[in-house]
Amino acid sequence: MRTTIIPAQITTVEDKIAGSLNMTQILILMFPVLWTAIIYIFFAPTMKLVAYKLGLIGIVTLICLVLVIRIKDKIVADWLGVVLRYHFRPRFWLYNKNDSTNRIIDVPDIPDITLTPRKAVKKSTNKQKSEIDVADLVKLEQLISSGKVAVRYQFENK
Repeated sequence: MRTTIIPAQITTVEDKIAGSLNMTQILILMFPVLWTAIIYIFFAPTMKLVAYKLGLIGIVTLICLVLVIRIKDKIVADWLGVVLRYHFRPRFWLYNKNDSTNRIIDVPDIPDITLTPRKAVKKSTNKQKSEIDVADLVKLEQLISSGKVAVRYQFENK
């Protein structure tokens, strides 16, 4: 019985459509045909073959033929894509998550509170609970739930 070795990753095997040409190569080779039709129909004088039209057709055909050539089992168009992606990649990454540049910060308007001095009270050794008014608690809860105020804790290393 004959045995054949199946590649481990089927996705890396290129499908050959015609001879040794894959789908990308065939599409690249079909582009000059479309380009020739567009130039022949739309450029002046229309529907006539002129020398400058032949020059444009020849240049595009030559470029497409060069892009289809295989080097180390990859076509030149793939190599060109790799080189262009490398050339146009970002060179410097400037990022600071605490930076507020170009951010829209929504700060609510909080009315000014006037402070009135109270009479000095003798401090007692007994710690007393300070009672908070219910109306103040409701205002605080509404302010926090509105999402317009952000709370940030920052600890100092001492």
